[in-house]
Amino acid sequence: MDVLMLSRLQFAAATMFHFIFVPLTLGLSILVAIMETRYVSTGDETYKRMAKFWGKLFLINFALGVVTGITLEFQFGTNWSRYSAYVGDIFGSLLAIEATVAFFLESTFIAVWVFGWDRLSPKMHCFAIWIVAIASNLSGLWILLANGFMQNPVGYVMRNGRAELDNFFDVITNTTGLLQFMHMIPAAIMLAGFFIMGISAWHLLRKNEEAFFTRSFKIGMGAALIFSVLVAAGGHIHGNNTALMQPAKLAAMESHWETQTNAPMYLLQMPSLTEDGNMIQALPIPGLLSFLAFNDVNAEVTGLNDIPEQDRPPVLLTFLSFRLMVGLGTLFPLVAGLAFLFRNRLDKFPLLRFLPWMIPLPYIAIFAGWTVTEVGRQPWIVQGLMRTSDAVSPLATSQVVFSFVMLSLIYALLGAVDIFLMMKYARKGPE
Repeated sequence: MDVLMLSRLQFAAATMFHFIFVPLTLGLSILVAIMETRYVSTGDETYKRMAKFWGKLFLINFALGVVTGITLEFQFGTNWSRYSAYVGDIFGSLLAIEATVAFFLESTFIAVWVFGWDRLSPKMHCFAIWIVAIASNLSGLWILLANGFMQNPVGYVMRNGRAELDNFFDVITNTTGLLQFMHMIPAAIMLAGFFIMGISAWHLLRKNEEAFFTRSFKIGMGAALIFSVLVAAGGHIHGNNTALMQPAKLAAMESHWETQTNAPMYLLQMPSLTEDGNMIQALPIPGLLSFLAFNDVNAEVTGLNDIPEQDRPPVLLTFLSFRLMVGLGTLFPLVAGLAFLFRNRLDKFPLLRFLPWMIPLPYIAIFAGWTVTEVGRQPWIVQGLMRTSDAVSPLATSQVVFSFVMLSLIYALLGAVDIFLMMKYARKGPE
């Protein structure tokens, strides 16, 4: 492998591993804040115990997320120095705001929340967890705006061979970044909902703290049901934007090769392994692809054959990741809706014993979605401005191999620690 591929694999591994922790942090912070708000408004001690129990799992996840996130920002300087020099004026300013404002608030108030039990009034303590939840999600907003610039660069001028910030307002109102945020945050809350449902189901099957975990289950179920629907709605709007801004990505997501109006969607479809057409293509629904892309059955959808070969993203991986995301995204509201129907007789809920095993599925769906986003943008690191191959640092192959192996070993160790701690305290239950 060359330096480019090794650097891509290293960054992908680091990002994917860090992202194990991010969505649960975003979603669980909000649900813990809701639990504590219920405690403050009702005085019911069960909600206080819930905030402490689920808050402990949140803290473990948060701590490992911070550790794994640090290496990511270093890689912009080590592995992607040409990219940093080219767009650092814009990309760096967004990450700087995320670190100095959102992450600073989050880190400060999380300490207040952890050490403030019985030292602050209940209202002030509840205020602290809401600041943590809001700051966590604001942190996600700034990072997604930075990614949105890579997908749809706006607010810049080319000067001295690099992209420099010209209009900060355009950058922070970038439609692509905001739509990613609208898609990602509901997904994070949905994931947290399934996380709570899965652990609660494990305890309910063992008759542990039934009142406690029945209430927890219902909060998780409500979040999973509401936000799985919002994820699907946000995904459709995000797809409309992709069709306009990144037609090559849309064509790869659908393995759509010929430009046509009233474009069909095929119920049976599989791209060729050589990525030159489809080897399976059957059962078309006329106009459905046009409708999903542009809300118009007669709209024209650009095919891959009208995109220069050197500008096409990898089709097979993008197509399969998109199908996996959509398939799981269809399953989630069905499961959450079924749980809602059995909410008052959970012992009869047919999927209760499967819910602990479903905890990884929202993670897989989110990972598949980000694979579509990032692989579907290739060969561009900044859409239409800079190719990924032009962004990599001039490093020796041995240097990248060494850092890749070392990071992978450290990540494997941290992953084992996380799984051990989460399983230990999840099984232990509330004290």
